[in-house]
Amino acid sequence: MDDPGSPAPLYDRIKREIRAAIVRGDYVPGAPFITQREICERYSVSNTTAVRALNDLVTEGVLIRRRGKGTYVADQDTPKPAPTGADRSIACVVHGLQGPHVSQLVKGVESMCSELDYRMYLSESDASAERERRALRQAVDTHAHGVVLYPVEGQVNGDLVDELRRRRVPLVLVDRYRTDLATDAVIVDNFTVGYQLTKELIDRGHHRIGTLWGETQCTSVRDRLTGHKHALRDHGLPVVPELTVLQSFQTLPDAGRRAALARLLGSTEPPTVFLCSNGYVLAAAANTLLQLGVEIPVQVDLAGMDDAGPYDILPLTAVAAVLPSYDMGRKAMRLLAGRIGSDDPYREVEHVVLPAVIRTRDTATAYLRAVISADPLPPSSNQPSTFG
Repeated sequence: MDDPGSPAPLYDRIKREIRAAIVRGDYVPGAPFITQREICERYSVSNTTAVRALNDLVTEGVLIRRRGKGTYVADQDTPKPAPTGADRSIACVVHGLQGPHVSQLVKGVESMCSELDYRMYLSESDASAERERRALRQAVDTHAHGVVLYPVEGQVNGDLVDELRRRRVPLVLVDRYRTDLATDAVIVDNFTVGYQLTKELIDRGHHRIGTLWGETQCTSVRDRLTGHKHALRDHGLPVVPELTVLQSFQTLPDAGRRAALARLLGSTEPPTVFLCSNGYVLAAAANTLLQLGVEIPVQVDLAGMDDAGPYDILPLTAVAAVLPSYDMGRKAMRLLAGRIGSDDPYREVEHVVLPAVIRTRDTATAYLRAVISADPLPPSSNQPSTFG
């Protein structure tokens, strides 16, 4: 452990000794450097202290990481700028700040920044490609050492990612990846989310499952839909186009939402449950169903593909996926820190895939039943629904 009475942290003293050894010629530029385990053994320190010393030396240009090969001694004749703790900064650009998913993700990034002595600058795109663009441009102009990005929907701002690549500024995506960009990403196993939720619903007797979506042009959604369809086929159920069509329910006006659900519920074989892409869509679906006079879960049940939303969705759902949001943020920042200082931070990109937890109504401490108020207003009213 670090000695609290010493004039400098232990990792700083290790860094000084390593720099002195390189100056003496103990390590040849371009040659492989000793491993993290060897540092632990040689200096009798913890893994945390060894990682901190190595990360700092990489950031300061003393060492270089080559993905898949290890850590090498940099050419000391052309040293890189050596940022101090106060100068080391990363940009974190997220897709909205409301709800537990994004807030926990940001907390995860922030906690790892604190451990690694980075300053985090937070920006919110609020689903706007233009706001994301301004945030990325600011990261470039202020010489951020790296970027954690929860990208907006679609394939946008690729030119700014290219500029980050040219400047050797590493970028790690969270929550979703981009098929048009080769970047590191920390994501959830969304195929399994779609598959397991569908299996749980089938096991509960639901054979007509309607899907409702918010965003449609992102990999997380498409992977979930693919998993959903595979589960239907594996259990001998048809893939019905009107129930699995990838269209946005969330962006419809109130009248459009009512018309869409009324059409499905009025069909010959209506769905018995709606599988919603996130908590925001689920909240919209619940309000619309109540406006139509449908009780939840007595007449129609709800399920959620993730807990991104305005509140805890589990009490109102038969099954729901809970995302590892905090862990996603921490792993994204750790992956980013490992790329900072690399001679090519985009070489051999890595996708870290984390599992989600599937929770059922049976595991909740309580559950909600949504009913129509005793004196409801007409469907066009904005009166909130009653949840009991």
